[in-house]
Amino acid sequence: MLIASLALIVGFVTLVWSADRFLNGAAASARLLGMSPLMIGLTIVSLGTSAPEIMVSVSAALNGTTLLAVGNAIGSNIANIGLVLGIAALIAPLPFARSVLSSELPWLMIATLAAFLVLFNLHLGRLEGIFLLLLLGVLMWRLVHEHRNKDAEELTPDIEEIAELETLSHSQAIIWLLTGLLVLLLSAQLLVWAATEMATLLGVSELIIGLTVIAVGTSLPELAATVGSVIKGHTDIAIGNVVGSNILNVLAVMALAPIIAPVTLDVAILWRDFGMMLAVTLLLLLFAYGLNRRPVITRFEGMVLLMAWIGYNTMLYLQA
Repeated sequence: MLIASLALIVGFVTLVWSADRFLNGAAASARLLGMSPLMIGLTIVSLGTSAPEIMVSVSAALNGTTLLAVGNAIGSNIANIGLVLGIAALIAPLPFARSVLSSELPWLMIATLAAFLVLFNLHLGRLEGIFLLLLLGVLMWRLVHEHRNKDAEELTPDIEEIAELETLSHSQAIIWLLTGLLVLLLSAQLLVWAATEMATLLGVSELIIGLTVIAVGTSLPELAATVGSVIKGHTDIAIGNVVGSNILNVLAVMALAPIIAPVTLDVAILWRDFGMMLAVTLLLLLFAYGLNRRPVITRFEGMVLLMAWIGYNTMLYLQA
């Protein structure tokens, strides 16, 4: 157990570090090849921030533990809303940006309904994975089309970071890209091995480990970034970051694993785990459109989200 726990910690640390290096290298390479900051922000940066979850999903599927990947996708969505937004809202109320209300939240609901459709027959296969990826393609095309004539500065705070990439030479960008990708692959493999080993030693399913340990671990960077932005006073971007991450968890992370290794699911995944993901997503929509005169997550609502996440994980612990 000690070796597995140490491997898990090392895997998480190197996964976060390599994801950051990979993202910087990819964005800098794209910039040097003439891609606009707008396109980099909407595509490379958006997908790159979900690189840890994506790599863990791919590694899990290649190792024949697709359930761990499915648990990671669903558990990360629950953790992002319950844990990340819950804690952030306790620090300061979180307003919903206009773009989140008009575009991102509706897309999150579309992605959530798509997940229900592919999970309903309790089988995740290649066709279901391809369907989710096609939906992701439609989303990316729509984002580029909607923002084509807008100022890059209005789109996302990630664009501001792209300006810092100008200092990287072409060779440096390539080195960071390849180094980040290699370490990302190795750390994801280590993380999957450690998670599988822990599941065996504890006598619980890989799904439970994916829903809890892996989900929280891959959500920690999101928690740090969101809390950091709230402390700095950038409360308006916190919800957008989480909503974007959740969309990609469904349309990319959950899609890739069954394409590699299809899996048959237990009914508990649909009603207990996806049901919880749907519940916190609907709660987020209620806070955005229904309860408050001004769309904002209050401290009390943040406490509700956090307690929902704690209650769900307590239930998993007791059942396991």
